[in-house]
Amino acid sequence: MTFLYAVLLLASGTLLAAGVAEQRGHLRRLHRMPHRVLVNGIRGKSSITRLCAGALRGGGLVTVAKTTGTAARFIYPDGSEEPVYRKFGIANVVEQIGIVRRAVAFRPDALVVECMAVQPELQEINQTKLIQSTIGVLCNVREDHLAEMGPTLDDVARALCRSMPEGGVCVTAERERLPILAQEAAKRNCRLIAVDPDSISDAEMAKFGWVTFKENVAVALTVAELLRVNRTSALEGMWAARPDPGVLTVQTRFAGPRVLKVANVFAANDPESTLMNIRRLAEQRAISRPLHLVINCRPDRVERNQQMGALVADIDPDRVVLIGTPTRSAFQTVPPLWRDRVVDLGGARSADALLRGVVGGVAGSASLVAIGNLHGQGEVLLDALQALPANPPPLSSWRAP
Repeated sequence: MTFLYAVLLLASGTLLAAGVAEQRGHLRRLHRMPHRVLVNGIRGKSSITRLCAGALRGGGLVTVAKTTGTAARFIYPDGSEEPVYRKFGIANVVEQIGIVRRAVAFRPDALVVECMAVQPELQEINQTKLIQSTIGVLCNVREDHLAEMGPTLDDVARALCRSMPEGGVCVTAERERLPILAQEAAKRNCRLIAVDPDSISDAEMAKFGWVTFKENVAVALTVAELLRVNRTSALEGMWAARPDPGVLTVQTRFAGPRVLKVANVFAANDPESTLMNIRRLAEQRAISRPLHLVINCRPDRVERNQQMGALVADIDPDRVVLIGTPTRSAFQTVPPLWRDRVVDLGGARSADALLRGVVGGVAGSASLVAIGNLHGQGEVLLDALQALPANPPPLSSWRAP
């Protein structure tokens, strides 16, 4: 028995020593990169990570970046990128250690990393142990992940603040809960900078080849300014940056005689962001009436299904199509005045059946806006829509899908 205890103690000591050595090696690698930017918040983190990296590249800084959103990517100093490999497809904050090891090989001036933690405790660990950012970004506080960070939006704001750098700088576009962020920043001796979206002109926004927001651009410009990159160089770097795979897009698709403007708004899956994105597209005339709203439901996101159903009154679509399960969770929150516009295509349907049900109710030209949850029937629908031709077919081949 004594022998077994000795073996156990030896093994435990060996593991402890290995852990200490790994942590020290990780910290050495971190501190070889003078500027470390950690991007946190509820919505838009991946886009802001790419914008910050592009702005810094535009200023001549050797910059490595890593996103975690719709499709995690490692972004090289030249702007090229590759997917982040995950064993068994499972995301874990510990992967940041490997990212830092890869990044330091390029001897970068700056590392820009999207926060991948949701639990407040893990957000703090991600900052204090894994990234130790010199500049933090807290893009916004929105109604999402309430089970982990809530139950109130004030609680969400405080949870996100756990990623603020002690004695560093934090840049934010949040307005409503700015006083809470200021209190939390003061506790950490962190300088809080609130950006002004109105400082970005429409002409500057028009040069982006993809849909983004003035708030995001203002955050990236502020980060660039902190690292002494001038505005012109930063903007040129952002304009040249690749968009995130989950970025808001509008594509034209032809289904026989029907012309569809398909807006994929799945990535903005909290109510405020969803409504903001739709209004942004309408202002840019990327979408127009008649407007067909598709809400994809998931059984593990019932609260979100309900939130999307409640948005129908604000969006005021001409037609609402419910897909996925359980569609009743979304239908129950659709205001009574709009319920006669609802078509329920719930359940697991084939791509052809789903496409016929969604597109069959469209006459002529229309905008098709997809919101809610991407996974499940949402992915099936997007794949089916993506397979439709982007150019009008010959008149002789017009057939209903």
